[in-house]
Amino acid sequence: MMLPESIYGNYETAWCPGCGNFRILAALKKALVESNLAPHEVIFVSGIGQAAKTPHYLNANLFNGLHGRSLPVATGCRLANHQMPVIVETGDGCTYGEGGNHFLAAIRRNINITLLVHNNQVYGLTKGQASPTSDEGFITKAQPHGVYAAAFNPIAVAVALHAGFVARSFAGFEDHLTEIIKQAISHPGFALVDILQPCVSFNKVNTFAWYKNRCYRLPETYDPTDWSAAILKANEWGDQIPLGVISKNSRPPFEAHFDCLGHTPLARQQVDKAKLKAFITHYR
Repeated sequence: MMLPESIYGNYETAWCPGCGNFRILAALKKALVESNLAPHEVIFVSGIGQAAKTPHYLNANLFNGLHGRSLPVATGCRLANHQMPVIVETGDGCTYGEGGNHFLAAIRRNINITLLVHNNQVYGLTKGQASPTSDEGFITKAQPHGVYAAAFNPIAVAVALHAGFVARSFAGFEDHLTEIIKQAISHPGFALVDILQPCVSFNKVNTFAWYKNRCYRLPETYDPTDWSAAILKANEWGDQIPLGVISKNSRPPFEAHFDCLGHTPLARQQVDKAKLKAFITHYR
């Protein structure tokens, strides 16, 4: 029997009317109940930002940490209890900017967590500065002459580093996003879902219509296990933006390398006091 979406609650938010976060939250709730995950069976980790507020509007376990530092905490959560799905909810600035080093480390380790990045190509919480994914030439109050740096391409970076699961969706295609999130949660390894969304207050270029006119869904004939094809799709941006699972592989997850995990999470294992004392004595 499928859980009702109401089990995850319904809260008043601090988002602007028309923000893409509303549809992302709706898709996330659907993905959770369709994955038959109850609130106590999943943990969210977030940083700082409008996207990182998403778990605040859910009945679920949550660790809300520092800006850009959600992935290290999520890694610790997963290693402590590898039987509980761990979902990181964050934005493009938080993950690709402040947390860029942790983003690379999580991909290399292939830790079994799901990373949902709300990518609106701007810093929405701190009033509209350019983010790492802002297109070159993008004008803001903080960059009145336009952005000089090239935009960071998270999809291309993740594919190049052989991330376990790399996908993109759009907040305007709620059913598609729901399915992608479900696949990401079920993937046994690191899963990135880069979610394009409009920021109605601070990004007047990459609007709902801008994304909708450019985004297209990958055909069923596309093979995400073909790394060479994935590299090409990862670098496709502009007039055409591909949506779907762009790349995936069967690399063993980080947790599989530790025999001590076994079938019992660390959080539930009994401590052998004699061995612990001997360990402490040896390394003192």
